[in-house]
Amino acid sequence: MPEIVALGEPMVEFAAEERGRLGEVTAFRRGFGGDTSNFIVAAARLGASAGYVTRVGGDEFGRSFLDLWLREGVDASRVVVEPEGFTAVYFISLKEGGGHDFTYYRAGSAASRLGPEDVDPAYLAGAMLFHTSGISQAISESSRAAVGAAIDRARASGALVSYDANIRPKLWPLSVARAAVESVVPRADVVFISTEDAVHLYGDEPVEDVARRLAGAGPRLVVVKMGAGGCAVVSAEGAAVTIPAWKVDVLDATGAGDAFAAAFLVEWLRGATPERAALFANAVGAITATGLGAVAPIPTRQRAEAFLATREEGADPGGMP
Repeated sequence: MPEIVALGEPMVEFAAEERGRLGEVTAFRRGFGGDTSNFIVAAARLGASAGYVTRVGGDEFGRSFLDLWLREGVDASRVVVEPEGFTAVYFISLKEGGGHDFTYYRAGSAASRLGPEDVDPAYLAGAMLFHTSGISQAISESSRAAVGAAIDRARASGALVSYDANIRPKLWPLSVARAAVESVVPRADVVFISTEDAVHLYGDEPVEDVARRLAGAGPRLVVVKMGAGGCAVVSAEGAAVTIPAWKVDVLDATGAGDAFAAAFLVEWLRGATPERAALFANAVGAITATGLGAVAPIPTRQRAEAFLATREEGADPGGMP
């Protein structure tokens, strides 16, 4: 059985190869996306035994995901293939002034029909850790129920639970998102939240206050993803430490936060301190952001360790070129 199991929504990615409005772009590069799928591929590349729970369509895109997980060593034995279903897709356009814009086609997808019946208690019983996200809750009511059932079954078997808020305001009302997040936090061991998530959920409340309040609700750790600012790790007791980011030339940050979360957890499960796990995770996130797409640039453990060894020689993360 896999030591890390994730549940959620895979999506096929089409990234524009030129700047401009989506309707004007003529060339796209196809890749893979979906926050929990990105996460589980990253966990496998970093040396963890990994498995995924989802539904895909019986279309070419669904088959391409099955091929991806097979190549990456991700166990897909609990992936349900819907012969008449379809696999969700999204498009990334490059804005003229910089930045990205995302257009999603996911309503009614196979993954949106995930339900509690897709969660095998025996599969989770063999895992050390179960991971899911706010996006997994947001795509449908049945998927939200699947997340709740999976968390309950993981906890009942003694597995750790990790949760990435990953708030997407277009998917659901923020009041519903806030309630969903706050229902999971007390049942999670590790919670990831970005600075953007905190603003979406709690407005002007300082991010450090949000993190401490969430940490006080039950998790062992709350990890704040701050992008170019690095990350902060807050313990249940409220102690906080900030780990600066590694300086790199960012090409595409899509999926970097998912790879970061996987790296943190893989390293933490191997016995690293939260601070060391965060340092490693910053390295994996940084490398991922230097390539195009959510999955292709995710490094192997060997590459991440080589990056970290080189960057650590005589300087702290924030001081490296």
